[in-house]
Amino acid sequence: MRTMVLSLAIMLVAAAAPRGAGAAEIKVLTAGAFKQVLLALLPAFEQQTGHKVTIENDTVGALIKRIDGGEGFDLAVLTPTAVDDLAKKGKFIAGSRKNLARVGVGVVVKEGAAKPDIGSVDAFKKMLLAAKSVAYIDPAAGGSSGIYVAGLLDKLGIAANVKPKAKLIPGGAVAQHIANGEAELGIHQISEILPVKGVTLVGPLPSEIQNYTVYAAGLGANAKESAAAKALLDALSGPASAEVLKSRGMEPAGS
Repeated sequence: MRTMVLSLAIMLVAAAAPRGAGAAEIKVLTAGAFKQVLLALLPAFEQQTGHKVTIENDTVGALIKRIDGGEGFDLAVLTPTAVDDLAKKGKFIAGSRKNLARVGVGVVVKEGAAKPDIGSVDAFKKMLLAAKSVAYIDPAAGGSSGIYVAGLLDKLGIAANVKPKAKLIPGGAVAQHIANGEAELGIHQISEILPVKGVTLVGPLPSEIQNYTVYAAGLGANAKESAAAKALLDALSGPASAEVLKSRGMEPAGS
């Protein structure tokens, strides 16, 4: 699978970025879960084009504040709404937004631990009530999965039961904290769970309560390397990226 993904990455980059283009240093700001896709695609992109890409990773909320505060960038991966709202403020090139991928939320436990039943909404509730500790992204940090989980707990009527035993993660991979034994189970985007060693993905949330985060990218209005960033955006949104997305627990988002 890894060889297939790399071959596909090289193919999509070859189609999106012409050889011989002047080398550029591209600054990319990316929200949490999409970082893994970038890491998978960038080696082939850099090899094919000669460009160098620097990635800075943060929550959607934190990146919005940084961009709104005037931080410069060539390409940023946020949510469609965030890109559109910032484009109205002149932070993105109008009309440059492309939806790249979507990812659902899943449950993770430490490797070797029994996998709880999450096959229904009722089973999911019972799991949370029975768990000794539950980790998820701190909603105050601006992470989309944490905001959703907090709202879901309220919707299910178990927020008061779960919050006292919640371990709120300010950012990064919730699964890493599960691997370290800091909580019994975690709830996070599937693409953030799969790369972490020492954990097991129990599965996605039941379809009735599943939530998909869509990631979209746009070109910075004051980008120093607009042409190179456009080539990267074309590579990320090309049809051949589907296998790369799948290998990272995502799927193409559509337009």
